[in-house]
Amino acid sequence: MSSTKQWQCAKCGHPEFETGEIRSSGGSLSSIFDNKNRRFSYVSCTNCTYTEFYKVELSALQSVLDFAVS
Repeated sequence: MSSTKQWQCAKCGHPEFETGEIRSSGGSLSSIFDNKNRRFSYVSCTNCTYTEFYKVELSALQSVLDFAVS
């Protein structure tokens, strides 16, 4: 994560962290008809493992690709 603002864990105050991304979806039928695919970015403290999740909006194309890959 490259930023001029330093991150600090809200739980323990530790300044080191890891970032990543996870994806989730409902059942296969809800994924097709109701577009329940979700993507989240996360920041996780390397000391206490406290993790914050941030919802990321998916485009229609990304939703279709997520379904086709899974």
